[in-house]
Amino acid sequence: MFDYAERRRRLDERLEAEGVGALFLAPSADLEYLTGVPRQIPSFGEPSYAHGFVTGAFFRPGAEPVFLFPRMFAAFDLREQPAGEVIVVAETDDGPAIFERAARDAASGGGAVALGDRVWAETTLQLGRVVGADRLRTGSRIVNELRRVKSNEELVALGRAIATVETTMAAVAPLVVPGVSMAELAEAVEHHLWAAGSRCPSFATHNFTGLGAEDFDSHEASAWNPIPEGTSVMFDFGGVVEGYCSDFGRTIYCGEPPAEYREHYEIMLAAQEAGRAAAVPGALACEVNAACRAPIEEAGLGEHFRHRMGHGIGLNIHEWPFISAEDETPLEAGMTFTDEPSIIIPGRWSLRIEDIVVCAEGGGRMLNSYPAALVANG
Repeated sequence: MFDYAERRRRLDERLEAEGVGALFLAPSADLEYLTGVPRQIPSFGEPSYAHGFVTGAFFRPGAEPVFLFPRMFAAFDLREQPAGEVIVVAETDDGPAIFERAARDAASGGGAVALGDRVWAETTLQLGRVVGADRLRTGSRIVNELRRVKSNEELVALGRAIATVETTMAAVAPLVVPGVSMAELAEAVEHHLWAAGSRCPSFATHNFTGLGAEDFDSHEASAWNPIPEGTSVMFDFGGVVEGYCSDFGRTIYCGEPPAEYREHYEIMLAAQEAGRAAAVPGALACEVNAACRAPIEEAGLGEHFRHRMGHGIGLNIHEWPFISAEDETPLEAGMTFTDEPSIIIPGRWSLRIEDIVVCAEGGGRMLNSYPAALVANG
């Protein structure tokens, strides 16, 4: 589905333009983007193999990638052989010596040697020893700039990841009733995500009613506590299809919402729409963030919008650029990011919404189709 050779051709152009003779990437979104080698499903325990530090690939302009894989990785984690040379390092091999030979070959043409942000410290130290630490530089920015603007094929994959969360939300929304717990809701979300075709959650599924110690939260000790009527429940979850992530949010009120709550909900929707409308090519990320914040701030609720409007999204759940006050990146058509305003008022209620927008002429194009209107299970 994805043209990895074309992606590597574009990488070659960037490496040559920046004087980079070699780039080493460990298993990561960057490596998957360029080669199709998938990442493992995240877990608390980091899988570890003998000579694990060698895992990854060297890229050089005009040459096929050279992959190094521990035998266990090649046997259990590699779904199919990638295009390029593959060196398998067995447990009893001299891993540092094999890595040194590959590194010297990759760096033999001169220029800087760049590393991805997900490269282990041991790998970095080994590379510095082989080629000289003064030649090392970070390389993830180079690949990120290739990844920011999504192709039509990538937008299709994102759409499929979005479909998993929208199917899930429709199935789980009726469960928000008095007596349900955040843990039960999170469990239902993940069940329906898998049933809808997601490889796994794109991040830890989060159901919560606020950020305080007294709130209900699927990540805290209150996870299994039953909620009473009059509770505003926020959903934050995502799916993964073909490596691409969705990130989605809605709020459901358990009972009959008071009038002021309804007013706050409409203010939040206005903020989301303002952010979407501002997402035109050439606009700075920080300007789009400010546009999203404006309706909430004008309503005197700015202190309760506690985070940025959003973040880039694709193979990673959080990618640059960030739609945030500090980010002055000019947006380009085809960039994708979340639009996720919220109003979180301690001791009263919390509400949020989150969809994915693609930057386009005339204003961002919403990739989601799930209804944004307030849902109250009375």
